[in-house]
Amino acid sequence: MKLEVVVVPVSDVDRAKNFYTALGWRLDADVAPDENFRVVQLTPPGSPASVIFGTAIASQAPGTAQGLHLVVDDIEAAHEELKQRGAEPSDVFHDAGGVFHHAGTDARVPGVDPDRGSYGSFLSFSDPDGNGWVLQEITARLPGRLDSATTAFASAEDLAGAMRRAAAAHGKHEARTGKEDPDWPDWYARFMVSEQAGTEPPV
Repeated sequence: MKLEVVVVPVSDVDRAKNFYTALGWRLDADVAPDENFRVVQLTPPGSPASVIFGTAIASQAPGTAQGLHLVVDDIEAAHEELKQRGAEPSDVFHDAGGVFHHAGTDARVPGVDPDRGSYGSFLSFSDPDGNGWVLQEITARLPGRLDSATTAFASAEDLAGAMRRAAAAHGKHEARTGKEDPDWPDWYARFMVSEQAGTEPPV
């Protein structure tokens, strides 16, 4: 089972559509079979899951969706991009307890996680209705978070990034061994699979 869609309750469909598309989210659909029903679907860049809002879509009150999480690999770069796109993000923060962030703004400590550990740095922003989003920086997955038998990339950009990381790691591998590796495609593949699955990379 894969999470496919999250419903976000909004009061003004066009306003919400303009807000999310301004963030660079892909518009997948905007369908209105009649004046009483409308479905708008958008997908954040690189995400396999989408959001849906519209008319007669949600029974929740607008703005009641909270704690919706987006994952990024550079929280500071994401902060600057959100500012440029008009989202008015919070400052980057980490949690005083260091496990996960508390509800609301409780226990927020300014700045990135001191150790810049994966999963440890956050920022938040809200859409015009007050639906609350959190960005979390993840640079390395913990073991078991992904199926080691499955490797997938949500976009060409994600795949290119994985290949660059594999190339950098392979360069260090060749420096350690002191020789060129003619089987580098196999090494790249093992590295990229291990990175997604959170298992030990090739040496």
